[in-house]
Amino acid sequence: MPADVRGLIREMSTASPLWGAPRIHGELQKLGVSVSQSTVAKYMRRQRRPPSQTWRTFLTNHANQIMAADFFVVPTVTFRLLFVLVILEHDRRRLVHVAVTEHPTAAWTAQQLRNAFSENETPRYLLHDRDSVFADVATTIAGMNTQAVRTAPRSPWQNAYVERVIGSIRRECLDHVIVMNAAGLHRVLRDYVAYYMRSRTHLALGKDTPYPRPVTPPSAGRIVAMPEVGGLHHRFDRIAA
Repeated sequence: MPADVRGLIREMSTASPLWGAPRIHGELQKLGVSVSQSTVAKYMRRQRRPPSQTWRTFLTNHANQIMAADFFVVPTVTFRLLFVLVILEHDRRRLVHVAVTEHPTAAWTAQQLRNAFSENETPRYLLHDRDSVFADVATTIAGMNTQAVRTAPRSPWQNAYVERVIGSIRRECLDHVIVMNAAGLHRVLRDYVAYYMRSRTHLALGKDTPYPRPVTPPSAGRIVAMPEVGGLHHRFDRIAA
């Protein structure tokens, strides 16, 4: 077996890891290389790969079809606990829905899912952890023609996008305010979501915002700082002099 043919077989099997010996053999025939299929199988480079696509591959391939949901807890100044439901769209990191409650029951959660998704916007996959409240709304999720994808036990990294946005909400907003009650928390989150969606740039989006923010040229005027989220953050824009 000529060395150049062995090298070509290895190159093909490396460049196209999903191909088997029959497919590579067919390509070689089209290139005028006369070799048996068994020889191709012998010299193919073996790929060590899992039996199915990796988690990262799944998230990457279906980013525009995935939304992720999770709860986090916020204590009030009187030590009461408020529960916040966050639903995030993977593709543009868009916060689809944020809701606050003192009692995250199955009925409440199911209603929030219905509020978040209109008939034309239901995702193909809804990624969430193994919290019992999600198990209780499995029928609601299935009724929206959405497939629930549960993360493995004690594996928050599998829902990293929504975990990251929850961390951002805490670091950039809630760590700097005093929460009195559910209504006050809802107002603060509403202001932060508006800032997050239209003003805050994201590295994952090429330093754009979930709702694309236009670039204003120097000819548009002088730069001014506009306070957002009660002055915690600012948006810098140009305005005509």
